Parts: sequence; C-alpha cells; structure tokens
Amino acid sequence: MKFMQIIDFETERIEEMRELARESEQRLAGSNGGPTRRFVLKDRGQPNRYLVVIEFDSYEDAMRNSDDPETTKFAEQMAALCTRPPSFTDCDVQEMTDLA
Repeated sequence: MKFMQIIDFETERIEEMRELARESEQRLAGSNGGPTRRFVLKDRGQPNRYLVVIEFDSYEDAMRNSDDPETTKFAEQMAALCTRPPSFTDCDVQEMTDLA
C-alpha cells in the first residue's frame, strides 16, 4: 500500500530549502526504497508556510528511509531553516484516482 508523509513547515529561506532538497534528491537518485514522488505546496493564505507531500511505495520503505542517518541529517538541516519546528503527518493512501 502506498504511503505518504506530509511535512508542514514555515520558512523565510525557501531557496535554501530548495537547494537542500535538490542535494538530497541527488543523493537518493537510483536508490531502492526511497521516496518515489514529492510535491511542494505553498499556502496562499499564510506567507512562508509550505507543505511537502512525499510518496513512498510502502510504510516500510518510509520507515527505512527515516532510519537512514542521511535523512536525519537532512531533517536537522531543514529544521534549521524553519521559523518554527516542522510537523509530520503519516498517511496510508486509501485511494488514488487520475482525473486527467
């Protein structure tokens, strides 16, 4: 079953956050069990608030990714760029429909 994690954070340093994410993506490229898709959403109603939705093939893949020391390092660097601590929501995908 697909699994998604939602990261809710605020930052005034979004370009630095994007660069950090690019570096992480390069490190993960070609690895098995890592994230399969990432969406970055900007909240129109709250300046500097973002949501990142990260898709994994399974909960188990997500937990292996979370246990990776590089993921811990990334999370620490990300938190340092935030104006408040990020919050995380773990979700089992119940249904997906392509509408286009």
